[in-house]
Amino acid sequence: MALVMMPTALNAQAFSESELSYVNTATPGLFKNGNSFNICSDDLLKMGFCFPIPGCKLISDWNRDNTGHSGVDIKTFANDTVRSAFDGVVRLSRNYGGYGNVIVVRHPFGLETVYSHNSKNLVESGDQVKAGQPIALEGRTGRATTEHVHFETRINGVAFNPHWLFDIENHTLQPVCLEVKKTGDGASVQVKTKN
Repeated sequence: MALVMMPTALNAQAFSESELSYVNTATPGLFKNGNSFNICSDDLLKMGFCFPIPGCKLISDWNRDNTGHSGVDIKTFANDTVRSAFDGVVRLSRNYGGYGNVIVVRHPFGLETVYSHNSKNLVESGDQVKAGQPIALEGRTGRATTEHVHFETRINGVAFNPHWLFDIENHTLQPVCLEVKKTGDGASVQVKTKN
C-alpha cells in the first residue's frame, strides 16, 4: 500500500467552516491518491514526537465496559502542561460541549490528536505547533469529574484506540503500522505489527 504524506504546511484558510466547528470531521482530500494507505510509527517519529503528558497515569481506558469511550483519560496534576504529540496545525481550539476546552491538532497523514477538558487552551485554530510544544493546561472543563486530559486519536473523523499507536505506560510510540481504508464518508483503521 502506498504511503500518503499530507502536507505539513497547513494554515487556517485550509480549514472549512465545519472543520473549525466540530471535533469529528473528515479530512478533505485524504483519499485522493487511493482508497487505502499505511501510517507507520517510524514515519511519525521522523517528524518529531513527544508524549502529551509525561509522568501521567491512565485513569480511564478506551471503550471501557463497551461504553463507547472514544479515547483514554490520563492524569497528573491540575494545570500540568499538555504538549502536542507531533508537529501539526491546530484545527480546532474552543469550548465544545462535554469536551469542555478542547484542542484538535491535525498532523501529516490525516492523523489527528484530541486533547480535552483543558483548564486553558494555549493555542488557537490555525496555529502551527511542534511536537512537545505546550498547547494547553490540564483541567476539569466539560463533563469531567476530575482534572485530567481526555486524549483521542482520529483519522478522517473516526476515533481509533490510542493504545494502537501509543504505549501509554512507557510514554512511547508502539512499533506498528496502521492500515487506513476509505469506508463511505469515514475510514477504518486496523493495526498491523511492523515487519
